[in-house]
Amino acid sequence: MRYAIVIEKGPENYSAYVPDLPGCVSTGSTVSDAEENIKEAISFHIDGLNEDGLPVPEPTTICEYIETA
Repeated sequence: MRYAIVIEKGPENYSAYVPDLPGCVSTGSTVSDAEENIKEAISFHIDGLNEDGLPVPEPTTICEYIETA
Protein backbone atom coordinates (compact mmCIF):
# COMPACT_ATOMS: atom_id res chain seq x y z
CA MET A 1 0.00 0.00 0.00
CA ARG A 2 1.06 3.57 -0.56
CA TYR A 3 0.13 6.09 2.14
CA ALA A 4 0.33 9.87 1.90
CA ILE A 5 2.37 11.53 4.63
CA VAL A 6 2.46 15.13 5.81
CA ILE A 7 5.71 16.61 7.09
CA GLU A 8 5.61 19.88 8.99
CA LYS A 9 8.48 22.07 10.17
CA GLY A 10 8.47 22.74 13.89
CA PRO A 11 10.63 25.13 15.91
CA GLU A 12 13.37 22.54 16.44
CA ASN A 13 12.52 19.51 14.26
CA TYR A 14 10.10 18.06 11.73
CA SER A 15 6.97 16.11 12.50
CA ALA A 16 5.21 13.66 10.21
CA TYR A 17 1.81 12.03 10.24
CA VAL A 18 -0.34 9.79 8.05
CA PRO A 19 -3.87 11.15 7.46
CA ASP A 20 -5.21 7.67 6.65
CA LEU A 21 -3.73 6.08 9.81
CA PRO A 22 -4.98 8.12 12.77
CA GLY A 23 -2.41 8.17 15.55
CA CYS A 24 0.50 7.26 13.29
CA VAL A 25 3.04 10.03 13.91
CA SER A 26 6.78 10.51 14.10
CA THR A 27 9.47 13.17 14.23
CA GLY A 28 12.98 13.75 12.93
CA SER A 29 15.70 16.36 13.09
CA THR A 30 15.66 16.64 9.26
CA VAL A 31 13.09 15.97 6.56
CA SER A 32 14.98 12.78 5.64
CA ASP A 33 14.93 11.63 9.27
CA ALA A 34 11.21 12.36 9.51
CA GLU A 35 10.58 10.35 6.32
CA GLU A 36 12.58 7.37 7.52
CA ASN A 37 10.98 7.48 10.96
CA ILE A 38 7.43 7.68 9.60
CA LYS A 39 8.12 4.65 7.36
CA GLU A 40 9.01 2.69 10.50
CA ALA A 41 5.99 4.12 12.32
CA ILE A 42 3.66 3.03 9.50
CA SER A 43 5.02 -0.50 9.62
CA PHE A 44 4.72 -0.63 13.41
CA HIS A 45 1.20 0.84 13.29
CA ILE A 46 -0.02 -1.68 10.70
CA ASP A 47 1.58 -4.57 12.59
CA GLY A 48 -0.27 -3.44 15.72
CA LEU A 49 -3.60 -3.25 13.90
CA ASN A 50 -3.05 -6.74 12.49
CA GLU A 51 -2.09 -8.16 15.89
CA ASP A 52 -5.22 -6.65 17.43
CA GLY A 53 -7.40 -8.05 14.64
CA LEU A 54 -8.39 -4.56 13.51
CA PRO A 55 -8.85 -3.53 9.89
CA VAL A 56 -6.00 -1.70 8.20
CA PRO A 57 -7.43 1.47 6.59
CA GLU A 58 -7.03 1.71 2.84
CA PRO A 59 -5.09 4.73 1.61
CA THR A 60 -7.57 7.35 0.37
CA THR A 61 -5.80 10.67 0.84
CA ILE A 62 -4.81 12.48 -2.35
CA CYS A 63 -2.01 15.02 -2.24
CA GLU A 64 -1.47 17.81 -4.72
CA TYR A 65 0.39 21.09 -4.76
CA ILE A 66 -1.35 24.22 -5.97
CA GLU A 67 0.63 27.02 -7.61
CA THR A 68 -0.30 30.54 -6.54
CA ALA A 69 0.71 33.89 -7.94
